[in-house]
Amino acid sequence: MTPFELIPPIKDYLWGGTRLRDEYGKKSNTDILAESWELACHKDGQSVIADGEYKGKTLSYFLAEHPEASGTNCEKFEYFPVLIKLIDAKNNLSVQVHPDNEYAQRVEGEYGKTEMWYIVDCDEGAELIYGFRDRISREEFRKAIEENTLLDKVNSVPVKKGDVFFIKSGTLHAIGKGILIAEIQQNSNTTYRVYDYGRVGADGKPRQLHIDKALEVTNLSPTKPYIPAKPVQLSGRTVQILADCEYFTVSKQNIEAEAEMCADKASFNHILVLDGEGTLTAPECEIKLKKGTSVFVPAGTGRYNIIGRTDMIVTEIK
Repeated sequence: MTPFELIPPIKDYLWGGTRLRDEYGKKSNTDILAESWELACHKDGQSVIADGEYKGKTLSYFLAEHPEASGTNCEKFEYFPVLIKLIDAKNNLSVQVHPDNEYAQRVEGEYGKTEMWYIVDCDEGAELIYGFRDRISREEFRKAIEENTLLDKVNSVPVKKGDVFFIKSGTLHAIGKGILIAEIQQNSNTTYRVYDYGRVGADGKPRQLHIDKALEVTNLSPTKPYIPAKPVQLSGRTVQILADCEYFTVSKQNIEAEAEMCADKASFNHILVLDGEGTLTAPECEIKLKKGTSVFVPAGTGRYNIIGRTDMIVTEIK
């Protein structure tokens, strides 16, 4: 097995923009490109293999044929454990929360969602919502939703390029307008909206809120700031661990000229190129890398090389 490039499904949610097309080369017949699902094995979206023997097949199909390509660390999960996205928020996303595994599996039939955000770029003055400003009771939470005062209770955080946020299940959150992020999350699409700025969907009706479920799963205490590890200089690259949790390990890697990497039998590597250009080389494989390229490196590939000057996010299962 050799590495291969992935083609993402595109989501055209009403708050999205066009940067994923204009700057990252994503293709869609929709005007809005809100999200590109760069690594997706989910019923709501499937990555497609761009070339090689399995060209045109979904990643899910490939992994069903070659389950060892996920790696032994994936065996503890009922199904493929992660979903990776690029998200272009031209406008504010809804204020929302995701349940934990126990609640989601009992109520929704899928995993809960713990996730992390890497701020790829943002407008000056951009903010996001990250938990509550002060501790709030469940009754106060419901009242704030009903009286349209929720935004007075939340913790609004100014952001800059390179910031990292770790969002455990149960954390109230929202991406603010003018922010482009890379999101690495559990493989789940369960979201409970509690506030949506009075917007309406394509049917002309207000988008559905999920207040009762949100009240059951939301952490009502303020969320502590998240501090990622400091960057470490290795041979040919700088590596910063952005998140290391029970579901995934994510690193930001700045390749300076050439670096050797490895995908052993324990886990696949997923590479998402944020900037620069280069080439991934492995036995019988050469993939051109540019801004927006998404590559799946099967577990057991062994050593491979990145040549060029590129910034990328690398995800593994540990």
